[in-house]
Amino acid sequence: MNNDNKKDNHENHKPVGLFADKALPSDTDNNVSLNNKPNSLQAAIDQPKLTDDNQPVSNESAAPTATKNITKTTIASGDALKLAVVGHTNTGKTSILRTLLRDVYFGEVKNEAATTRHVEQASLTDSKTGEILVALYDTPGLEDASGLMDWLEDNTASRRDGIERLQQFLAADVAQGADSYDLSYDYSQEAKVIRQLLASDMAIYVVDAREPVLGKYKDELAILSWAAIPVMPVFNFTDSQDANIDDWQTMLARRNLHISTRFDSVAFEFEDEMRLWTNLATMLTHSEMLEQLMQRRTEDWAQLYDEANIIIADFLLNVAAFVREINEDDDPMPILAQMQEAVRQSERAMQHNLLNLYKFYDNAVAATPLELQAYQQDPFDPELLKSYGIRTTSGAAAGALLGLGIDAAALGTTLGLGAAIGGIAGGLLSNTSSIADRITGVKRLYIDPATLTLLATRAIDLLTALRHRGHAATDATQLLYKGEKDSLETSLNNDDDNEEVQSITVWPTHKLPSELKKARGKPQWSSLSSGKSEQAQLLRTDMAWSLSGKLQSYKRES
Repeated sequence: MNNDNKKDNHENHKPVGLFADKALPSDTDNNVSLNNKPNSLQAAIDQPKLTDDNQPVSNESAAPTATKNITKTTIASGDALKLAVVGHTNTGKTSILRTLLRDVYFGEVKNEAATTRHVEQASLTDSKTGEILVALYDTPGLEDASGLMDWLEDNTASRRDGIERLQQFLAADVAQGADSYDLSYDYSQEAKVIRQLLASDMAIYVVDAREPVLGKYKDELAILSWAAIPVMPVFNFTDSQDANIDDWQTMLARRNLHISTRFDSVAFEFEDEMRLWTNLATMLTHSEMLEQLMQRRTEDWAQLYDEANIIIADFLLNVAAFVREINEDDDPMPILAQMQEAVRQSERAMQHNLLNLYKFYDNAVAATPLELQAYQQDPFDPELLKSYGIRTTSGAAAGALLGLGIDAAALGTTLGLGAAIGGIAGGLLSNTSSIADRITGVKRLYIDPATLTLLATRAIDLLTALRHRGHAATDATQLLYKGEKDSLETSLNNDDDNEEVQSITVWPTHKLPSELKKARGKPQWSSLSSGKSEQAQLLRTDMAWSLSGKLQSYKRES
């Protein structure tokens, strides 16, 4: 039994939910610790307001606390839905909230029991109006429901209803967890959950789908049912091959819990989130808040996708328009190296823009797809091009014939660099097709179609990965979705001697979108060429919108 929390602040938590008149006040620790971390896109974490007697009240309004024996009809009055997230220890309650909130900073996630020791609150808001739609309460794990059930059977009358029995428990010494009591049993953690449950409109019961159906979970559901609010089981870690969902559903049906849903906090699917809210709405008489939430989050999700494709399109145009000129007799190697490094940095900046857009920050809180090997490889590595099935017209990896081969094909002359230098400078081509360039002896170097195709493919893969990754992912090897896993395995494990590698690119290298072809003749569009970032971006804005629409048609999802 964990007793670490006995020295907390001992603040009373006066409930204001559907059964506010039923939950007894307590002198035990039930303070609500709020997370005020920055950078939350769709979740506002609000500091609780206090009444005159220092009791926390609803964050959604400053209305007086419910009067004794008057039940506050929270949902019917249009206030925010109060949703408690409950379950056994280490089932991923905080992980689910991180993903729902799109906030890698919410709470604390560890692979150990009893990480959450107090109730934490966060809010889902309307992104346009700022209105709080759902108040979420992350509760401590139920550590010993079977022991609590034994206590309830021994110390409360079975003829009394569930709320009355829970009242009696909350008033008992075993629920207090104070140092002044010499107790053989300490159910203070369970008491925090039950107080929040009685103060909420409904609850989701988080189930680790990998766990077998044990007696302790049956006891937890029995105790939760006594609070007389709707409870919906939510299966976490459903992507695991060890999931026992069928066994769980059979047990739940025997307890009249016929509505459940799947929501994997690591392998995220937006459709699963919408199904979660839809199923919750079916259990409510007044579901206006959830309907408004679903509409707004659907709009926000689509807007994020549009913005992400704009970021990718702008990056590709910037690179496609990148041109450097050299004299015929100049050594191109320093310029080639500079261009490659500029493109690498530009790709990295684009990747970080996507990460920030979807609230995956480059820190130790959550692992991101950039930590996977395929996103770290040099885009100018001929072997990486080959692994994606990218070939030049000559059948070799892009850049392998740069120098003597390509120059001779274009001009009937040579720079005299040889194929070896071309292999080092892969991904860059000489372009001297204009008559003026031939007369003046000017050579133009630019990024070749094969490398542009690779950059586009990796960017779209990254975007798809972000849209399938929960904000609770702490391991870079926790892949995001089946299509991403297959793509990475193909990319990393292809046999070098296999000449029949199937292309996995978004378009054939010889069929660049018209916007990228146009950019080849517009060096002023590239900040990499001109150094004028804002002006160049403004010039390519219209083309970025046009290209982003085409990018959305290249779906890499499985």
